[in-house]
Amino acid sequence: MAHLFLPTIQWNSMIQVFLQVTTGSPAEYLPIGVQLLFAVGFVAVMIGLSHLLGPSRKTSDKLDNFESGIEQVGNARQPVAIKYFLVAILFVLFDVEVIFLYPYAVNFKALGWIGFIAVFSFISFFLVGFLYVLGKGALRWED
Repeated sequence: MAHLFLPTIQWNSMIQVFLQVTTGSPAEYLPIGVQLLFAVGFVAVMIGLSHLLGPSRKTSDKLDNFESGIEQVGNARQPVAIKYFLVAILFVLFDVEVIFLYPYAVNFKALGWIGFIAVFSFISFFLVGFLYVLGKGALRWED
């Protein structure tokens, strides 16, 4: 009598339809999203537990700024030479160039001569930029 009210369900076919994922659909990224949520949740729980359960002894030594073991000298609010920022920006720029070379290094045989020409032009553009930076004296520290 119970079967009159509940329709006959073929669970295997339903599960297959539910789990069927077409190429390029957002459902392909669901496992990555779940893993990311678990990772963020785990980190949040561990930080929260360590904050709640861990010891909290505030002493004057712990509250002092730590300068890599070096005694503090002078005021931290003094101006810094722009050279440091310029070198940092140039480092990031040329470091990103190297990151873009990794996919080519992995697939250089499959890309053939067309890939070689593309990477050669990419590197030549950055080489022209690097020569320009050298010509302007951006990396000279004596100034």
